[in-house]
Amino acid sequence: MTKPQSNDGVRRRELRRDAADNRDRVLAAAAAAVRREGTGVPMATIAAEAGVGVGTVYRHFPSREALLGALTYRSFQLVLDAATRAAEADQPGIEAVRRFLDQTIEHGPDLVLPLHGGPLAADRETDLLQAEVRRTMGSMLHRGRHDGTIRGDVRTRDLVLFGALLAQQLPHVPNWSENARRIVDIYIAGMAPGAQPFRDSEGQ
Repeated sequence: MTKPQSNDGVRRRELRRDAADNRDRVLAAAAAAVRREGTGVPMATIAAEAGVGVGTVYRHFPSREALLGALTYRSFQLVLDAATRAAEADQPGIEAVRRFLDQTIEHGPDLVLPLHGGPLAADRETDLLQAEVRRTMGSMLHRGRHDGTIRGDVRTRDLVLFGALLAQQLPHVPNWSENARRIVDIYIAGMAPGAQPFRDSEGQ
């Protein structure tokens, strides 16, 4: 016979869930605030937008550096999740890239990345996560070269930079998602074999 759970056990789980929810709210609010005001945004502003007290913010993140580091990690995790879903789809390489870029547009408001002026990765776990992002993107390009849908001179860094550009919504462009996806279509067309050669890194 199963022993009934104690009220204490249920309460502890509820407290853990509440704490996790608070942490998620703080990170979401911090992402929006940092994108809007930069990394110097007051912690009190983040707390207010998350609907929690400043003490709650500091319980989860004992310093501004800890909060910014968590934002960077969270952003790379979101990018990796999107890249993994795209790479694992049973599609030609070029369609996997399109799927990844579409998801990047969706996740854009939640991303605070070094290429956006956000904090640099400062710990080994984030460095490893960033490396896995690049590896997964590279696997999509490799598949596309192998199946003939992506030209051979497209580099992983090209995809990283374009994804970062898409994630930064232009403030005065209406219907950003629709316009950004049109830009993706143009970009995808340029990745196809037979398109005009790219200029090199020196712009020649």
